[in-house]
Amino acid sequence: MNMDVFEMTRRLISIPSISGDEKAVALFLADYLTDAGMQVEVQDAAPNRPNIYARRGNPSIALSTHTDTVPPFIELREDDDFIYGRGACDAKGIIAAMVKAAESLIEDDVSDFGLLFVVGEEAGSPGARAANEIANSSRYLINGEPTESKLVLGSKGALRAVLKSQGRAAHSAYPERGESAIDKLLDALTDLRRVSFPRDETLGATTMNIGVIGGGVAANVISPHAEAELLFRIVTDTRSIKRIIEETIGARAEIEYTFECEPVFTQRLEGFETAIVSFTTDIPLLSAWGRPVLFGPGSILDAHTANEKISKRELAEAVSVYVEMVRELKQRAMQG
Repeated sequence: MNMDVFEMTRRLISIPSISGDEKAVALFLADYLTDAGMQVEVQDAAPNRPNIYARRGNPSIALSTHTDTVPPFIELREDDDFIYGRGACDAKGIIAAMVKAAESLIEDDVSDFGLLFVVGEEAGSPGARAANEIANSSRYLINGEPTESKLVLGSKGALRAVLKSQGRAAHSAYPERGESAIDKLLDALTDLRRVSFPRDETLGATTMNIGVIGGGVAANVISPHAEAELLFRIVTDTRSIKRIIEETIGARAEIEYTFECEPVFTQRLEGFETAIVSFTTDIPLLSAWGRPVLFGPGSILDAHTANEKISKRELAEAVSVYVEMVRELKQRAMQG
């Protein structure tokens, strides 16, 4: 069943694995890695949502990324330079590069490394939360996300909040008889948009996106309820951002925090072009797996789009980069 990195990428893309439906691609990887000579553990992060932990020896280094993709599924296609399809760069091409790096290390009789592929990074990271409970002795975690083959030195954290306003329904001809939940919510959101959120010298600005908004009953009814879902890309701790949100909103809305993770500063390696990224990864939720390194082929600007793709050149180069990263970090781990 041996495949080159392009064949592996094609095969992975061809197996749909939208968040919540990762089982088929995870079991394919479990079978492939078992045949490759690795000891494979299948961990149920949730019912029918398996994480895959494959190891050789007692790993001091783990390479990790996620098996899920955003919707919708997009069929595989390719040309001379790129492979296209859902997950091409986020993150099935990265999985393929990590698997081929593992095979190269095995051929060279290198041991004490592992592969960790988790579910749900695109939707709350339940896989990473579960994987953080797996007993391990890893000293370094090489996390794969599309970073344009640059070594990332820092990534923003994230805070997802749902705001819910309550009002009192009334006939719209007599607005004084009711209380508009939509008006209250819009006023609160307007005030939040005016806030000067913290900046960081390295990570840049905190940003806020009002991703979902809704409410009301009909145009001729004063709205009795309204809500909005917000996502903050944060550069300081979540506690300080929550305090700003709560002080700004006051009693105009209930606030439910549905996801949070802190900003991350990652390891530096020599010889790489470096970058800072605004997106969030599983790294904050995999703290038990050692000091993090963040690197991957492909561009985040192609991820989640209708034209998602990965460069064949970058993909092939990533295999050897991951091999060399494992070798270098094993040396660091031995030196303490």
